Amino acid sequence: MKTLQNHVILFDEECPMCEVYTKAFVQTSMLPANGRVSYQKVPAEICPLIDRQRAANEIALVNTESGEVTYGIASLFKVIGNSMPAFRPLFAFKPFLYIMAKLYAFISYNRKVIIPAAAKTNSIQPTFKAIYRMAYLLLTWLGTSYILTVYAHLLTEYVPLGGAYREYFICGGQMIFQGIIIYYYKREKLWDYLGNMMTISFAGSILLTLGLILDQIVHLHPVIYILYFLMVAGLMFLEHIRRSRLLQLGWLMTITWVIYRLFVLGLIFSI
Repeated sequence: MKTLQNHVILFDEECPMCEVYTKAFVQTSMLPANGRVSYQKVPAEICPLIDRQRAANEIALVNTESGEVTYGIASLFKVIGNSMPAFRPLFAFKPFLYIMAKLYAFISYNRKVIIPAAAKTNSIQPTFKAIYRMAYLLLTWLGTSYILTVYAHLLTEYVPLGGAYREYFICGGQMIFQGIIIYYYKREKLWDYLGNMMTISFAGSILLTLGLILDQIVHLHPVIYILYFLMVAGLMFLEHIRRSRLLQLGWLMTITWVIYRLFVLGLIFSI
């Protein structure tokens, strides 16, 4: 790998994803050993022209010789393109660049709810953009509901199947129910909580796809799929507790999260 010399990438030390991929840049020699530093700890002499708020939103790459700063997907493409020149024409193709910039922004502005970490009160946080959070909630709602709808067919011997849109209503209903609770409990955490909650739901549905894949290979007794579903639900419960602690929400949101699910379960069996 050709190393991009005289450059430093500024990552978010409170973002596990940022930590991993910038470390990979160094380990694969795309950047030198001293080519990464968190924007929270960047020395002022590296570049006095860094827009620190923008660096919190979009990862910054600083040319330590010229002082030039690039942000976001342009920073990543500059590092990758230097090591793998074959990709440079693709990175310069404007439609591809536009799509990847939007995808990068979608992930970057939601990174705190995808993989959260404890925030330092005195650190600069990414700007909140409602359009990207709403898009995230919409996509995770659709993905989760679809997978649950398919998985429900493995449980029909013990659980009523219901209509084609039952899981969409259940999943959407939980967003509304929990949204109302958090709005009156801690309004300032509304978007962060909903994002974390839907990440938990989506992660749980991804785990359920393992059951769907297994069913394509070998048909097991339905009770196995029920036990696996309960195991996934238990993991989701534990993750909800963990994320609620990170958000400093106490137990209320976890209790209402469980109450809603028990209420829906009772409704399914009573209809």
